[in-house]
Amino acid sequence: MIEEGVVTLPFAIRGMTSLPAAFFSIADRGLLKSGFVADIAVSREAELRDRATYDRPRRFSKGTVHVLVNGRFAFRDGKPTDVLAGRPIRRP
Repeated sequence: MIEEGVVTLPFAIRGMTSLPAAFFSIADRGLLKSGFVADIAVSREAELRDRATYDRPRRFSKGTVHVLVNGRFAFRDGKPTDVLAGRPIRRP
């Protein structure tokens, strides 16, 4: 969708971060802000491509450099780690 010009990158990022956090009333997620949970993805914009297909839905995106979940590396230097830092989120 970004490649076709349907949405801009900032609009897509907001739609995956602060917008759902606000919609579901999750107070400590969705923004890079002091006191918030550190869920962060670092990518190379020029290389960023979704590689998942219906046959292979668990393929990692191309261009992803790091992913931190709850402040711990789940993906580092382009490779997955064995860290499972995610936890269920309960709505208020």
